[in-house]
This record gives sequence, structure tokens and C-alpha cells, in this order.
Amino acid sequence: MSPLKAILKSDGVRDVLCWLGAQYIRLVFATGRWTVVRGEGPRAFWRDGKAFILCFWHGRLLMMPYCWKRTAPIHMLISQHRDGQIIAKTVGHFGIRTVAGSSTRGGAAALRSMLKALKAGEWVGITPDGPRGPRMRASEGIVQVARMSGVPVIPCTFSIGRGRVLSTWDRFLVAWPFASGAFVWGEPIEVARDAEVEPARLRIEEALNAITAEADRLVGRAPVEPAEPAGALS
Repeated sequence: MSPLKAILKSDGVRDVLCWLGAQYIRLVFATGRWTVVRGEGPRAFWRDGKAFILCFWHGRLLMMPYCWKRTAPIHMLISQHRDGQIIAKTVGHFGIRTVAGSSTRGGAAALRSMLKALKAGEWVGITPDGPRGPRMRASEGIVQVARMSGVPVIPCTFSIGRGRVLSTWDRFLVAWPFASGAFVWGEPIEVARDAEVEPARLRIEEALNAITAEADRLVGRAPVEPAEPAGALS
């Protein structure tokens, strides 16, 4: 085991890193100049106490705590992997609750928890290409949650003019302070209980890719291209 991995196994060290990460996110937001596009859509749901499923790509996770209304209780689906738990602790500093699970571990229990939250009139957040990708390709899981809960999916994203796209699988966007940024919301996507999975999955994927490209254009950033779909021929 490398020294870095050994250090990261310490709960105390991870707690400090998560706190520092949260402070960095606050710094970027506080020093940035932010535009919100179509924010009236989610505001109407929050005002009326109507649940919806927030979705955004894994690579645009960093600033997403600031797309959300702090008083609206949300439960983010986060992987049970150590990296996922670091994310969970970081977003916890913004009052965001988490549901541990993914398509490979803890999926059934996570699904039950999300459906329970939505039934109670609360909100759920999902990164439909997480935790392993392919990048910017939606999995079927979000369709199942939408079908079973009967609540719409609303996509959201952010981009920023100054920052760096990492060479990770998700092309994670790290935002720099003192920059112009944008949060862009999409229109609600209704998924009927008897809807076919693949057309619904594609609707969510295409809507999320469209607003991500829109956000990048607004701040003058070169767009990130989606990965090849799983199982695509090379």
C-alpha cells in the first residue's frame, strides 16, 4: 500500500480533507460571478413542495451543492466505495444527506431509501453515469427510480470559465476562484410507470448533455465529449 493510500485510510485525515474541500467550494462560489439559467423551474417545485429527481453528470459534481436550495431536504445517491464516502462527507457540510449504494453494491437498499424519501415529499439526487461510467452516458437506474416513484427528473449542470478538466474517467471539472460560472437547468422529464426503459434513458442522457454543452458555451469553455456507450464497437 502506498503512503498516500495509508494516510487516506485514516478517518481523521479524511474528515479534515472533506472539510477543506467544502471550504474550497465555498471560496469558488463566493468569489465567482454566477449566472443561473431556467432556475424558475426547480424553484416552482421547491415552493410547492413537489418532489423531483435531480440529475447531473459525475464530472460536474464540484459546485452542485450551490445549485440547491439549502432548506429543501435532498438525498444524494453516493457509492459505498471509499471515494464515494469522501464525497458524501464533503457535501454533508452543505446539509446534503446521502444514500449509500450503486448499481453494483447496495442497489436494492438504496432504491428503497430513495423511493421512501420521494414518497415523503423530499428530493433525491443521482449522477446517472456514476460511479464508474461511461462518462456522460445515463444508466438505467435513474429511469427505474422515476418510473417507480412517479416524480419527474430535472437535469442540472454547471460550468466555469477558469478551471481544469482532469484526465479522470469522468473528466472532472475543477473550478478556479474569481471566475465567471453558470448553473443551467433543464426542463422536467416525466417518465410514465409503463414507459420503455431505453427511450426514457436516452431522453435523460440527451437532455443532460445538451444543458452541459450549453453551460460550457456560456462561459467560453470547450465542451467535454461523452464517452463511447458501453458495449459500443470500436
